[in-house]
Amino acid sequence: MTAKTQIIVLSFSFLFGFIFQYLNLLNINKIKNKNKFFRSFITIMFMYNIVLIYLICLYKLNNGIFHIYFLIMLILGYISSKKFTKKMSNNQKIQKIIANISKKCYTKTK
Repeated sequence: MTAKTQIIVLSFSFLFGFIFQYLNLLNINKIKNKNKFFRSFITIMFMYNIVLIYLICLYKLNNGIFHIYFLIMLILGYISSKKFTKKMSNNQKIQKIIANISKKCYTKTK
């Protein structure tokens, strides 16, 4: 595997960690109020699909060669995404921007 391919796959793994964290939050919010069996089933199917998508993308990028540092980059992307969103949610400027957007976009209609 060439250095260019490794850099591409490492970058993809890091960005996929961001995507995975976002989709995980959506999954948690959607199934929060469901019964335990349904939550377990949906979580297992969600994880199966995420892993399948990641492996298909790896296959397309570098013929399915998997190294442990790809997994490390995936985990680092997930963790840094959590820290990034937490830092962004505490930022006052971002909160004002979001409040202005929500006023414009989510106005009540009669």
